[in-house]
Amino acid sequence: MGPTFIMKTYEKAIRDAIPAIIRAEGKQCVVKQVSDVEFLRYMESKLFEELHEYSETKSTEELADLLEVIYRVAELRQTGRDELEMIRKKKCEERGGGFKENLILVSAEE
Repeated sequence: MGPTFIMKTYEKAIRDAIPAIIRAEGKQCVVKQVSDVEFLRYMESKLFEELHEYSETKSTEELADLLEVIYRVAELRQTGRDELEMIRKKKCEERGGGFKENLILVSAEE
């Protein structure tokens, strides 16, 4: 009888090179490729995962991962990086700048 492998179930979006990395370590993995529509659901879940990881570690690497996921979600929603940046800049102009002045709204008249 051959060796027994214990497989952990993840069911989450991964970077393209992860299967090769796992196999290079002599381990087995099962992956599936899904449609853009289905992958968008996984990537939107990945946004929360990466945000949680960043909020726990405050790591610049986790922040970069979050940005990578944002770029892919935008792409899956038919918006490229350039268009996303253009939208960001337009909102910045229309809404009075970005967040550089560290302002907190304490109260406002309704």
